[in-house]
Amino acid sequence: MMCRGARALIIALAVVVTAGLAGCAETALVSHNAKRLKALATGPAPVGRYKVGSPYQIKGVWYYPKEDINYSETGIASWYGPNFHGKKTANGEIFDQNEVSAAHRTLPMPSVVQVTNLVNGRSMVIRVNDRGPFAHGRIIDLSKRAAQLLGFKRQGTARVRVTLMATESARLKRLAKAGRPSPLRAATGGGAWGPAPQSSPRLAVSARGLKPLSGSVAKPPTAVSVPAKKAGASIVDMTRAARQPQLRQTPPRKTRLFVQAGAFANAANADKLRQRLEAFGRVSVSPAVINGKRFYRVRIGPLSGVGTGDQVLARVIDFGYPGARLVVD
Repeated sequence: MMCRGARALIIALAVVVTAGLAGCAETALVSHNAKRLKALATGPAPVGRYKVGSPYQIKGVWYYPKEDINYSETGIASWYGPNFHGKKTANGEIFDQNEVSAAHRTLPMPSVVQVTNLVNGRSMVIRVNDRGPFAHGRIIDLSKRAAQLLGFKRQGTARVRVTLMATESARLKRLAKAGRPSPLRAATGGGAWGPAPQSSPRLAVSARGLKPLSGSVAKPPTAVSVPAKKAGASIVDMTRAARQPQLRQTPPRKTRLFVQAGAFANAANADKLRQRLEAFGRVSVSPAVINGKRFYRVRIGPLSGVGTGDQVLARVIDFGYPGARLVVD
């Protein structure tokens, strides 16, 4: 027969265990409810609207957004992340630095571009859903994840070529206008990134010989081509690419960096500017045919790196040429 002392001890222990279990259950319930409330508050990601936008001015420079199916440009890319994470993009989406996306000054949103790091040859398809960059000397701002994958997060900048993918951009335009989410919007934090399958689009990048700057005639920008059989890639293909995006390796190429102060249809006007800028370094007038028209580009360089380029660019802007920019050739 159990004594009163032992019985009292057992009852006390039972009360303590029961209270402990209740506390654990309460903690688990609170944690579960907190997660549920967070999920309810977050909800589905906002679907961005299709937007081109009106002309706007930043730091004395006017930008003119437009649809440009022939857009292709070389220059300097930068990246952005923590300070904008969780905030709305220019077309109403929520920016996620861990997704692959980009900001561009003038392309419609959303658009699809092929971005190639010319130094290491890495290339990938990226969706444009924001405006920027607004620092002088940059042509595109990539998300932190995109910069990691293209191999320049640590450096902060990269020499790139950006080319609009017209067919894919047209599809995203239709989806956005219909209020449907983009198939190219996918978190890529843990995706498999490797060589592209043989059926995926291939980026054709041809390296040009480097001729002396003085008196040379610049060739038109290098074309980036996608085989016709993939130009009609379906939404299913695009969705599959979003879920498991591919980072493609293309041949790295040698590049030169310049500050371009202006471009003129009249050679005499270009030469006048060249003479005004002689104090900034080696200045030349470089002829080029762009969209069937002949222009005379006034350039300073080649320059040793992006840091030097930024310094020269700042001086040229202060000298009265806010439209000057860094260009990669």
